[in-house]
Amino acid sequence: IRIKRAHGKKRSKLIHNFTLFDLYPCLDPAQISARLTTKKQVDGAKFTRAAPPIKGNPHGSDDAVVNILVTGGAGYVGSHACKALKAVGYTPVTFDNLSSGWRDAVQFGPFVFGDINSPSCLKNAFQQYQPQAICHFAALSDISESQHQPAQYWLTNVMGSLNLLQAAQLNGCNNIIFSSTCAVYGDQPRVPLTENAPLNPSNAYAASKLAAEHLLQNFQHIMPLKYLIFRYFNVAGADPTGRLGECHMPETHLIPRLLQAAEADKNIQVFGTNYQTPDGTCLRDFIHVSDIAQAYVCGVQWLLHGKASQIFNLGSGRGYSVLQVISAVSNLTGQKLKISAAPRRPGDCASLQADVTRVAQALGWSAQRSSLDMIIRDAQRWQQGGGYAQ
Repeated sequence: IRIKRAHGKKRSKLIHNFTLFDLYPCLDPAQISARLTTKKQVDGAKFTRAAPPIKGNPHGSDDAVVNILVTGGAGYVGSHACKALKAVGYTPVTFDNLSSGWRDAVQFGPFVFGDINSPSCLKNAFQQYQPQAICHFAALSDISESQHQPAQYWLTNVMGSLNLLQAAQLNGCNNIIFSSTCAVYGDQPRVPLTENAPLNPSNAYAASKLAAEHLLQNFQHIMPLKYLIFRYFNVAGADPTGRLGECHMPETHLIPRLLQAAEADKNIQVFGTNYQTPDGTCLRDFIHVSDIAQAYVCGVQWLLHGKASQIFNLGSGRGYSVLQVISAVSNLTGQKLKISAAPRRPGDCASLQADVTRVAQALGWSAQRSSLDMIIRDAQRWQQGGGYAQ
């Protein structure tokens, strides 16, 4: 990186010459080459050292900057949460290694390239931005993949969370919202599921998330930690304005896969048609990503006002089968989808549907955009817009 001072129209004087690693010694060159493979990505990253912001007043004053560290903020749910946090006056600081996130999704605050398995990166982020709270999204989340690569899930989802908590403890940040999953419940004899339902994770992804929940509960005994655990159900949809959306490579989630199949006139597989459900296919509770993002706003406000640690389900409270979702996509797109039956996927549960009574009573939150038609329309608008470039 070369900084020059201009002298007249055509002359300039070199006043400083340094490398990216002088600014960010925590960055591993091998990691950067693996994560940022194109010149556009490197140019777009804008690694800049800003002056440390004012440590904000948790009860909100007009001249205070309240920084919220958002791990995984370049990802699907994290980016939507950043938008919602910014809209109410917080400054979301995205901390992401771009392994599955997108630089184009970071639109609402500073960006720190870093990995939750790098304690030095975490230390630098905390010291530079002095966050008042953490929204922890960074994780691996593919159930099928977790069954074949469990070590990677425990390394990222558990050890990464441990590193984050240790960094928070060392830097005096005592508020965290953890993104967990309804998969910690596993198969249950009846739905909807309350937060007191037995915990029976049936795959490595869910097991790693439950272990991270236990870490939070353990750390509460050694630091003045306040946490919220959000066990959310099937997140879907996209930002209604089309600025943000779901962009996985490859795509594994049902609704965007159905929209892609409808657009390309391709066959779609239905994994399992003999579950103990009304039509034999899995039953899921779909929740709009913008509704999830609003829950994080409510959660940050809850914690910054010193309220107690809690666990909340986030869902719509309604269940739809895979075949019902296929029918809804066909109706909205006008395309008859070609489907074929496939074997069950290891680790999939038959029915997952949320009881959201607790979160409604405590946070005053409820799903506002989570009708199936609205979710599909917003997802379709995003898909038609072309997604992210980098």
